[in-house]
Amino acid sequence: MLQFTPAELTAILLSLKVAAVASLASLPFGVAMGWLLARKRFLGKSLLDALVHLPLVLPPVVVGYVLLVALGNKGVIGAFLAERLGVGFAFSWTGAALASAVMGFPLMVRTIRVSMEAADRRLEQAAATLGASPLRVFLSITLPLAWPGIVAGAVLAFAKALGEFGATITFVSSIPGETQTISSAIYGLMQVPGGESGIWRLALVAVAISLLALMVSEWLVRRAHRAGGH
Repeated sequence: MLQFTPAELTAILLSLKVAAVASLASLPFGVAMGWLLARKRFLGKSLLDALVHLPLVLPPVVVGYVLLVALGNKGVIGAFLAERLGVGFAFSWTGAALASAVMGFPLMVRTIRVSMEAADRRLEQAAATLGASPLRVFLSITLPLAWPGIVAGAVLAFAKALGEFGATITFVSSIPGETQTISSAIYGLMQVPGGESGIWRLALVAVAISLLALMVSEWLVRRAHRAGGH
């Protein structure tokens, strides 16, 4: 049985906390964006779609630096939030969650969008014909049909957040007990002689959790496709 040090356990628990908050906090925005891209036509849709998926192709360090410039303690938005609202993201676990949410958001939106596109729109049209409001159609028809994809998107975002490194370490550094996640803890152990055993322990945990999350996500996606008749 694996024996973890207190620092390793702290990093594991913090990673789970950051990943859970990142996926759950971004889920309402992911659902809204997935619905918008799946159901609406408007000028600039292609540009919006590209912007949503931009974190997938940008180096994570660039994303972290942009967050630091914008939301750091002396950043354009960060200084205002700190002075007026007492809210700070830089060098805190909430900042790690924010950076992880940004990096996982494209995967979430893409999965939710595909799920909503697969849903039978004739049911939505029938409900609207019977007098249901757009909000009621969304809540009673669209969401139930797309829920496997929505959950799958949240799980994928969770898995991405769990392994995020570049954006988080640039934005919030690697502070033990505060911002040091599994990835940054592994990086730190690589700099210490004799840290190989700790690296393997943390790597096995990361692989196990990520593999489970991906398997659940794949199962939910297949279920959504079957429900949509694909």
